[in-house]
Amino acid sequence: MGHVEQLFVRVVESGSFKKAAESLRLEPSSVSRQVAALEERLQVRLLRRSTQRTTPTELGQRYYERLRVILDDQQALEEEIRSGVSLLTGKLRITAPVDFGTRFVVPVVCQLQELAPELSVDLVLGSPFERLVENDLDVAVRIGDLPDSSLIAKHLGQNRRVLVASPEYLGKNGTPESPEHLEAHNFVLYSSGQARSDIEFSDGSRYSHLKIRSNLTVNSVTAVRRLVLEGKGIHLGPLWVFAEDIESGRLVRLLPDKPLRSFPIHAVFPARSYLPVKVREFIRLLSEELNSQTT
Repeated sequence: MGHVEQLFVRVVESGSFKKAAESLRLEPSSVSRQVAALEERLQVRLLRRSTQRTTPTELGQRYYERLRVILDDQQALEEEIRSGVSLLTGKLRITAPVDFGTRFVVPVVCQLQELAPELSVDLVLGSPFERLVENDLDVAVRIGDLPDSSLIAKHLGQNRRVLVASPEYLGKNGTPESPEHLEAHNFVLYSSGQARSDIEFSDGSRYSHLKIRSNLTVNSVTAVRRLVLEGKGIHLGPLWVFAEDIESGRLVRLLPDKPLRSFPIHAVFPARSYLPVKVREFIRLLSEELNSQTT
């Protein structure tokens, strides 16, 4: 496949000449001229250009899809010809939630680079990206139910959740023995969205969010843990955050006979005819890390 065809693929996937040019370290005018020359050669308009977004025409979309298959097949052939850890080269761009990514993805990135020192990793922690291809991301780690999309998702494990409080807080306010008793307690919340979400138990029952009372909301798992340890209230959060505190007695797991609903953890990546070895190896190592730490 020629250079100009690869430029065209990058423009379609990024949604603009500017983004495509930035990713390839070229001038946007150069990319635009080369794609225009491709259209002239094919005698077909491949792209609809606008100030907001560049999108393929119907024929452009068909051309892109066939070229994408060719590119994937070329990558598959090259990886087949090479062998061993030499497959793990280039750049791997990953996105994940901040605290989860710090705890689970960072160790996996370290393992990957021990296996393959030639691999460059760009880890973006924070808000989820809906458009992986446009943001030049290879794989995203998502927690919770996934919206319908054209992306491929691989289930990695479960994010088990618990209700916790400090012995000091419970000494002052009493220990809830059933969900109904939670109404008398104060919650430390991770987000305003949590205040609008029912507490869901694994047996399908719910505790209405309308009964949740809170005077503290902070969007940091580390800060939430500190506040709960300081006796500021009850928190509903991931078991992996509080497991050591529960084991040591610094925190108490509430309603142990009524476990909470777990959230699924997925690796999400663009639909391609061939999954790059670097993505496949990342998913394998993250799955192993999760299974060893969250069971």
